[in-house]
Amino acid sequence: MERWQPRRGRGRGRGSYSSSSHTQQSNVSNYPSTRKPTLNLISSDNNKKHENDDPDNLPNLTGSCPYMCPVDERTRRERLRDLAIFERLNGNPTQSSSNLAVKKFCRTISTKDVRDLDLRPILVLEDTLNHLLNIFGSKSQPFEVIHDFIFDRTRSIRQDLSMQGIITGDQAIGIYEKIVKFHIISHHKLQRNIVNSDSGSNVSPMHHLNMEQLTKTLSSLYHLYDQTRKPNPEFYSFYVLLHLGSDHQPTGESLSLWLQKLPSSVMKSKEMMFSRRLLRYSRFGNFKKFLQTVDSEASCLQYYILEPFVCEVRAFGLLCLNHGGYKLNPYPLVDICKHLFMEESDVESFCKDCGLETYTSEDGTKFMPTKQTSFCSLKGSRIYYPMVSKRLKILYDEVPEII
Repeated sequence: MERWQPRRGRGRGRGSYSSSSHTQQSNVSNYPSTRKPTLNLISSDNNKKHENDDPDNLPNLTGSCPYMCPVDERTRRERLRDLAIFERLNGNPTQSSSNLAVKKFCRTISTKDVRDLDLRPILVLEDTLNHLLNIFGSKSQPFEVIHDFIFDRTRSIRQDLSMQGIITGDQAIGIYEKIVKFHIISHHKLQRNIVNSDSGSNVSPMHHLNMEQLTKTLSSLYHLYDQTRKPNPEFYSFYVLLHLGSDHQPTGESLSLWLQKLPSSVMKSKEMMFSRRLLRYSRFGNFKKFLQTVDSEASCLQYYILEPFVCEVRAFGLLCLNHGGYKLNPYPLVDICKHLFMEESDVESFCKDCGLETYTSEDGTKFMPTKQTSFCSLKGSRIYYPMVSKRLKILYDEVPEII
């Protein structure tokens, strides 16, 4: 991970991810750009062809399938032994039921070939999503297995909504908001799993694809807000927070232009003011204000988006403390704890991650000598140290009830 630093000038940020799992590197500023991840629902011309036809030629489709999965698809998948572990009746890979099978996402589908019986009405889609979220809260399988299943089936829900032209209504908004929450919590859990793995990469393919679908779901949700004029400011704040960090994916319209189009009620909301303050603090390198604001104001979902960036801010803060101190006056680790919202044992490990030495005095007090020249970008950008915050810890306990 590259060292976090305040932005100077109008340098462009990192390049965007392609559909593959590798990252495009560039020799520009390390600080995140104000350009945003793509908000197009379709990520390529090929997908555009498959998932959306010419609007003038689309049939008028109204879903009439009463089940979570059309009968024809369920029968075919039983025959082909194409049932996920959550869809098998008594563990049988060739047998399912209407209460278990959930329609799969189909990349090559065309609305011209779809019947009303292949699509689920919005009430069935709501029930299907609730069924999926019940699975999401279970611990019967490894999280990656659970996420992979729900990831695919929620794409299918969005596909059914799109094919029926459902672009308004409180029910549709509720569905998209729950899917956004699913992707944000998955972002948090996948990031933790990367931390605990032996992989040398700080971004897994699954993590990247989850972020890609998060931005697309947010795009659809914002379109629904425009139609109904019932915006939820917290969901707009998520998009701003996604621009923090050296590894965000900047493409498309600039963030400043996007913000200009938002309703004044959203811009003046406490959620949006919070996210914009963090953006400003990060640009000016005010790590103390940044961490204090996160500690005092972040919601649980906002913190899940922020969490990977907190490590970068802490590294920059440690750099400032190292360079800004007097050589003859080493910095007590207990004071660094307060600045970085960390436990003392974690600060000691964090200093080592950044190439800085610490020592223990005769009375047992631990110090970090200042003016060290060995500071380096974090080798373990994946290493996670909990943020010491009583308020956020309480929010963690609410996670099962969040969706």
